[in-house]
Amino acid sequence: MKRNAQPLGHAPSLLSGLSLSHGKRTRLHRMLYRHGPANGTLLVLPLDQGLEHGPTDFFPNPPALDPDYQFRLAEAGGFSAIALGVGLAEKYMGEYCGRVPLILKLNGKTNIPDDGDATSPLFASVEDAVRLGADAAGYTFYVGSPRQHDELRQFEKVRQDCERFGMPLVVWSYPRGAGIDAKGGKNTLFAQDYAARVALELGADLVKLHEPDDSVAGVPAPYDSLKEDAATRSARVVRSAGRTMVLFSGGVKDDDDAAVLRKVEFYMQAGATGVMFGRNMWLRPFDQAVALTRAVHEIMARYPR
Repeated sequence: MKRNAQPLGHAPSLLSGLSLSHGKRTRLHRMLYRHGPANGTLLVLPLDQGLEHGPTDFFPNPPALDPDYQFRLAEAGGFSAIALGVGLAEKYMGEYCGRVPLILKLNGKTNIPDDGDATSPLFASVEDAVRLGADAAGYTFYVGSPRQHDELRQFEKVRQDCERFGMPLVVWSYPRGAGIDAKGGKNTLFAQDYAARVALELGADLVKLHEPDDSVAGVPAPYDSLKEDAATRSARVVRSAGRTMVLFSGGVKDDDDAAVLRKVEFYMQAGATGVMFGRNMWLRPFDQAVALTRAVHEIMARYPR
């Protein structure tokens, strides 16, 4: 796939306004301007669902059970990065080193325990990310969980190590827990807006969020009285993230191609830096997923950052 990479020496506006170490700036530049759409936008392919949801996620497309399927898709489709855990990176990344940028996920959990007391323990380190040649480290933070005090202490060490090693930090900022459920649920504007601000306040360089829905039942004031359409809600959470770049979730595979492309256009219009597509890409037949990814490139090309 042809890349519209910017010439050497160019100072991208997206990074020039940010206070970043040389290491972070270099790694972000590779993902933003040397891979994927290569115009300051990001297209990320996550593969953490086997841990988070179990093997059942792969049943609709059995070839996708082999992680090489996602690596081939990331390269053929021209993704900015693939995001996965240390075991998959160590066992499958070798052939793709230098060809597919890596976001190493440092923590995670299974979906067997109840989310009312959600926590996501570390199973890898920022040093692992450096060792494996990653361009960013990923961390899941459960906003509002009764265990968030433990996660905040755990996150402190990750953030400090990312600064020490010049490693960009991507936070999956996920509202979870009984408190969130009591205040309207994880996908409300209240929850997603809070999650965006938490990522900014904690020091994330990028944050993954979900598009907020229109539910106001049980949410705190003043969110319970807001009358905003979908575009205004999404733009609001992008603003709340401030100088933390926003990646919206591409959702699960329940959309046709046209719906996926409309979603991408919608997110980019809201001010997002990019989109994180998992099952909505790799549960499709390989050739269809590659073709769809290239169509996504065409949309993102219209939104340089």
